[in-house]
Amino acid sequence: MLVQLARRWRLDSPVPVSLAEVAIDEALPRAYLEQLAIPLREAGIVASTRGARGGYALARDPREITLGEALRALEGPLAPMICASEDPNHVLCDRLGACSVNSLWVKVRDAISGVLETTTLADLIPAPHLIELGIRERTPVPA
Repeated sequence: MLVQLARRWRLDSPVPVSLAEVAIDEALPRAYLEQLAIPLREAGIVASTRGARGGYALARDPREITLGEALRALEGPLAPMICASEDPNHVLCDRLGACSVNSLWVKVRDAISGVLETTTLADLIPAPHLIELGIRERTPVPA
């Protein structure tokens, strides 16, 4: 859904797209997309417009929306295991002090978070769409 909206982003005015159209393009049920749209709208990632030409559009430039932000809006804090949650209010595991693998799960979480925080929706738009939108492809950072 978000990549579809990113493909339709225009700098001067975002183009609203109906969820029915996105559902057809992505071969997903419209009801499922409606469920995704609610938390994305609440997080300020998408905006909705009512009316005959209404629909959903990105609320911001796709270069400003990270996959980490989108995933957290949809799923909550990143956590490969309950003991490695990013949420400081999350209930900690009873075995935290004695667990020998907690540090591994924290490293896994941080690695996943690092990729998601440095990848934007614009990074997922195929190159021909980037050129059409006037966005240059990002040069990969050497590892």
